[in-house]
Order: sequence, then C-alpha cells, then structure tokens
Amino acid sequence: MEALLYEHLKDKKVRCNLCKHRCIIENGKRGICGVRENLEGILNTLVYGKLIARHIDPIEKKPLFHFLPGSLSYSIATAGCNFKCLFCQNADISQMPSENKGLIMGGSFTPENVVVSAVSGNCSSISYTYTEPTVFFEFARDTARLAHEKGLKNVFVTNGYMSGEALGMIQPFLDAANVDLKAYSKDFYRKMCGAKLENVKETLVDMKSSGIFVEVTTLLIPGLNDDKKELEELAMFIADSLGPETPWHISRFHPTYKLNDRPSTPLGTLVSAREIGMKCGLKYVYTGNVPGEAGESTFCYNCGKMLIERIGFYVKKNTIDKGMCPNCGVHIDGVW
Repeated sequence: MEALLYEHLKDKKVRCNLCKHRCIIENGKRGICGVRENLEGILNTLVYGKLIARHIDPIEKKPLFHFLPGSLSYSIATAGCNFKCLFCQNADISQMPSENKGLIMGGSFTPENVVVSAVSGNCSSISYTYTEPTVFFEFARDTARLAHEKGLKNVFVTNGYMSGEALGMIQPFLDAANVDLKAYSKDFYRKMCGAKLENVKETLVDMKSSGIFVEVTTLLIPGLNDDKKELEELAMFIADSLGPETPWHISRFHPTYKLNDRPSTPLGTLVSAREIGMKCGLKYVYTGNVPGEAGESTFCYNCGKMLIERIGFYVKKNTIDKGMCPNCGVHIDGVW
C-alpha cells in the first residue's frame, strides 16, 4: 500500500516525512523503521493491517493514570520501530525487520476488525502501543477515525518522534498519549536510541498545545540517565513547558536486550526521582515496575489524601468525584 507523507526526489529516491528522521530512501531500500520501502520511486508501507500483537489491557498499563482510570483499552501493534533502543522491552517485534533480513510477521486485519473487537471487549479506547505507532501510521489513522465514529477514544504510546505533519494528521482523532522522555541528555538519545532529544521535546510541546492529553514516562537506568541534576532538568522541562498538571511516570529498569550489564534500578533511586519531580512543582509523580509501592496511587496535591488506590495496573479504589478531591474540593487534572 502506498504510504502517506513522502516526497519524490531524483533518481527514484524518496524522502519519508513521517517521522523526524526524514529518511532519504533509495530505490529498493527501506527507511530506519524497516517497514517503509521505496519501490520504483513509490514509498510503500509494508505493515498496513499486519498486526503482530492484539491484547485487551487496563489503561493503567500504557501507563495512563489520569485518563479514564479503571477502563480497558484494546491494544495493537505491528512490527518495526524508528528507534534502536539498546534497552527495548519488545525488541523481538520492534526490531524484527532490521534484525531478520527484513522479516515482517503479523496477521491481516482491517480497521473495522479492530474497532469491532474493541467494542465487543468492553474497551473504552484503542491503544497503539508495544512498538512505535508512528511506523504503522496509515493503519492507526484509519482505525482511529473509525474508532471515534463508534465512540471510542484513541491513545498513542510513543517515543515522540513523529513529524509535525504526521501529528497534524492524527491530532483530530488522538485523545491521549503517553510519551517516553527517555532521558534529558543528547548523548543518551544518540548512543542509546539513535535519535535526538530536541525532536522529542518539540513533539511533547506540540501535542500538549494541540489539546492531546499527555502523560510522560522515563525509564531510569542506573548510571545512564539517573543523575539528580539531569532529573531536575527533565522535571523542570515537564513543569515549565507542558505544565505542572502533567503526570510523570518514573519506571524501574530491568536488564534486557542489549543492555544486560546494568543492575535493576534501586528502589531508592525511584523514590529520590519522585521527590525531585514533586520539588520541581509536578502535581502527580508515579513510580512504576515496583509492585506494592504507594507510588502507583494518585494523591491529592493539595491535601495529600489518597484518591485512586492502585495495585499494579489495577484500580482498587477511586474516590475522585466529578474531577474533584472529595476531601478538599480542588480540581484533579485528568479525563475522568
């Protein structure tokens, strides 16, 4: 299927404008994502409808804690990714084409199939997740449009590297996003992900200003992105550029994929990072991948009362009343 967002160049080359890599792709070659191929000067998406993962998840697993808490989200993915993160948790599918001589696996589905499954599964939303949703943009957009017609919300779990043009095309149908802000270091992004920090920051600001509900996640990796000064800068960026009401999820790293030389993140590092976020003015800061810790629950930023009690990805109790704290009456930010 012919892809969206590309331009023709000389000698049957094309420039893909889907993400901020803006790959120039020669005839017969693919872009960094491994799923968009130039065939005789026509850029094709190789993953339209080729879903490699389909699951019904709690929305908290995305993680989104302030967007329809306690609801279910129909979650889909194709193979491919435009990042090369050494610590990827889903490398078997995200890096499948690049590490298996172009292999792309997945069943054939239509947007209608996905929406019908979401409705029959009592889901309130569809999440485009597990791998980077930008790389299956055409299918995501068609599905998201149909989902809105059926009263479902749409969620991107993303690395934030989509182009401004792509964001403009999906924005009318995109209700919420959890964006990975993987570090606040240019070197980290270049060495660990093959990308540029500034491009992600730009997308975050553009998403927020366009009315998409945004939450941010940072996976803390010992010795690589857990420096206190860097975390302060990251938290201040969220507070100043996105707003103090933006939830920040600080997640625990476990050795995986090509990053097995680091230990799991100490609990004390997560607690310290959460304190840094709160001191920088963020109202809602969470610690993840640490089952049983209170850092997964939502507290009123004004009176301190627990409002949503979570155990893992599940909501045990939610006392928010029409977006208000029942104890002191202040507005609690989110989509309830």
